Amino acid sequence: MLIFSDQQASRAAARSAAESVGARVIGMEPIDAALDRLHRQAAVDSVLIELERTGSVAVDRLLDWANHAGRSGSTRPIITIPHAVMDDVFARIDAPDVVVLVDPSPEERVSSLGLALAERRQRLHDTGHEADAERLRRLSDEVARIASALAELSSSAKSAAYALPKDFPAAPTEAPIDGNMVRSLIRVRRLRDQFFAKELFADPAWDMLLDLMASRLEQSRVAVSSLCIAAAVPPTTALRWIRTLTEQGLFVRRGSRGRPSHLHRAF
Repeated sequence: MLIFSDQQASRAAARSAAESVGARVIGMEPIDAALDRLHRQAAVDSVLIELERTGSVAVDRLLDWANHAGRSGSTRPIITIPHAVMDDVFARIDAPDVVVLVDPSPEERVSSLGLALAERRQRLHDTGHEADAERLRRLSDEVARIASALAELSSSAKSAAYALPKDFPAAPTEAPIDGNMVRSLIRVRRLRDQFFAKELFADPAWDMLLDLMASRLEQSRVAVSSLCIAAAVPPTTALRWIRTLTEQGLFVRRGSRGRPSHLHRAF
């Protein structure tokens, strides 16, 4: 693992976290020297980038390298950032395999390092376990077959259960939905936090969908940082949900490289 950070204290903390999960740190450099160190390195499992600021050429080039590495699978980049630079970072990062941690706790940093290295080792050793891979493929095919059968049964059951009689009265005309109505619903959802712990009713995916729906009705764009606030969960958790919903086609990112990206609903 390589570690890049401009702060000596951050480099020391990152090294301690990496070694706690069994990683071997082969180098630590400031951000300005990162690309030169990477060009001299033949191969590396993971790179931890501790960013405290953005806006420099060195940072932009390093983020572009991390995005390319995440897409190609050559290494697993992990980037820690403060909340204030979230939009700047996501203007250059869209590869799904780049891990971005926002104001992470020591536990989050350690767990992310451990998962990244475990996935990397598993990928490297897959070629030596053809028998296991074949069993996994057969198991996957069987699960897919069962899932398909269950889906057909479920579809048939729903058709029978929800078939309306011919004389069933038509539903009343619904009032048109506007941005104010959706914003009111969001405010009502936040009122629960006055009486219950937030964790009891955390539903970041739905909260973000509501926020994007209101913004769509208002014909406005939503930045990544703003959507994380709407999710009402820690930023790193919100980013994982944004990535998942984007991969599933529910969110669409808009924005050119180097400019803050925005999101909107895909439907």
